[in-house]
Amino acid sequence: MKHPYLQEEHEIFRKSLRKFLEKEAYPFYEQWEEERIIPRAFWEKMGAQGFLCPDVPEEYGGSGVDWGFSVVVNEELERVGSGLVGIGLHSDIVIPYITAYGTKEQKERWLPKCVTGEMITAIAMTEPGTGSDLANIQTTARLDGDHYVLNGQKTFITNGIHADLIIVACKTDPSAVPKHKGLSLVVVERDAPGFSRGRKLNKVGLHCQDTAELIFEDCRVPKENLLGEEGKGFQYLMEKLQQERLLVAINAQAASEKMFEMTMEYIQSREAFGKPISRFQNTQFKMAEMATDLEMGRAFLNQLIAEHIHGANVVTKVSMAKWRLTENARRIATECMQLHGGYGYMEEYEIARRYRDIPVASIYAGTNEIMKTIIAKNLGL
Repeated sequence: MKHPYLQEEHEIFRKSLRKFLEKEAYPFYEQWEEERIIPRAFWEKMGAQGFLCPDVPEEYGGSGVDWGFSVVVNEELERVGSGLVGIGLHSDIVIPYITAYGTKEQKERWLPKCVTGEMITAIAMTEPGTGSDLANIQTTARLDGDHYVLNGQKTFITNGIHADLIIVACKTDPSAVPKHKGLSLVVVERDAPGFSRGRKLNKVGLHCQDTAELIFEDCRVPKENLLGEEGKGFQYLMEKLQQERLLVAINAQAASEKMFEMTMEYIQSREAFGKPISRFQNTQFKMAEMATDLEMGRAFLNQLIAEHIHGANVVTKVSMAKWRLTENARRIATECMQLHGGYGYMEEYEIARRYRDIPVASIYAGTNEIMKTIIAKNLGL
């Protein structure tokens, strides 16, 4: 049966990427977890091999391939560890804002270095007092001559420590009615005066992923760094959140499949009462339930990815996938840890890390409660 979006060239690409990761990522991942950061050298190696931003047009240094290649990259990175999520954010969440809304000059200035890994990106939406309610963002950007002057704080920013280029959601018209019409996107570069980084946040999981607070104190940014048009920031965010949430669903599914694989291997080798624990009916039932959820999740996800690649508006289905597949992943992490017994609670076993890493997927990119609200609204309720 023909795959909804993968072709032979995608699988050749996957083999090449997997070989690269077996050499450059798997042996070092635990070290990165302990050091609480992924070295920039790894980003540059990814870029040198064409594994960053593969869908960026060739004129800006990318490969110009379809988004199926990005799906492959994100699945393989997730198999290494969830802490690599910042790479997917760079390639498939931040860069699409620049390719879609940037001027030719902005694309020429930023995209080539983003493709090589010389320049790492982030997007700053969340604030200490504002999460899902984007219209109530408090960070402001006031036009002063040839510069915007930014004031405010952002938090929970993925790639916050490494980032050289940050798309900041801010209010250029604080008095706009309705509020969301005053929102714009301004790109802040690493050396912008008045920009500083706060704490690198100490998280329950995703230890090697650098998450930080960002601070803007009379931060001066050239007005040429406005992305798109003033007042259209909220519209741009809504247009791009579909792909961001789909990416979270893809990673959740890949993590679930990986946890299932490692648990299958463990239950077949671990013995109790004179036989492998895979022979016990409770174990078999648990594995059967998880296998069914994985098959159904994968079938829905693959079709959804294909529709997204073809430009369909699949906001409702993406919200369903983001909610259901992240909840599946949380449940599978719990079940798999339980089947590992006491060893599942030991840090030397990968399932312990997976158990810590997966819960945040139901929170970021819009909480699962927000996903249900979107689904209900689009059902006409």
